[in-house]
Amino acid sequence: MECVAWFPERKGFLSQQKLAGMNPVMLDSERVCRHTAMSAAGPPARGIPKQETIMNTPGIIIRDEKESDASIITGITVAAFADMEISDHTEQFVITALRSAGALSMSLVAEVDGRVVGHIAFSPVEISDGTRDWYGLGPVSVRPEYQRRGIGKALIREGLARLKSMGARGCCLVGHADYYPRFGFENVPGMVVAGVPAEAFFALSFDGNMPRGDVRFHEAFLAKGERKP
Repeated sequence: MECVAWFPERKGFLSQQKLAGMNPVMLDSERVCRHTAMSAAGPPARGIPKQETIMNTPGIIIRDEKESDASIITGITVAAFADMEISDHTEQFVITALRSAGALSMSLVAEVDGRVVGHIAFSPVEISDGTRDWYGLGPVSVRPEYQRRGIGKALIREGLARLKSMGARGCCLVGHADYYPRFGFENVPGMVVAGVPAEAFFALSFDGNMPRGDVRFHEAFLAKGERKP
């Protein structure tokens, strides 16, 4: 699957399909994903019990990030996006900004043979109809040498399972139509992100109820660098 992307500072769709006017970076099957940069703080992040999960995929352990993982996550994210011309290479700053704002609702890492090789973030979104407890998926990154081994899929599946267990009502993202439906995501009429074509926005309801209205991701997605103390 080709990775495709949109940036607010680069008007246009940078892939095979010439759609335009979008902000997010999509997820290649085992590469990376960063979500739309709409400026609005979402609902407060909710605490999630610390867990460790040994996946069915041999050798992959998914666990919550630890404080000592922060710099490792930054390195993974930088490496995953380094050769991606369509990236503006600010994804690591987005994660740091989410963490600093207390909006990194869930941050999971994937370990293989004791080495942290992948990461996924979830953060709250705001929906104009007032629906709460929905979250945005991304960024996701996997070290280049570990891509296409099922690590990205394992991170997504485990993250969604944990969202459900903590009482979240749903999850949404902007992404590739050939990839996300396998996780249960679907295009939802009436649920939109400004500037994003309807066919590229996906939502997954955990309680059977779909919101209606404009969806805005956390303002941390606008981060372009580290904040000075």
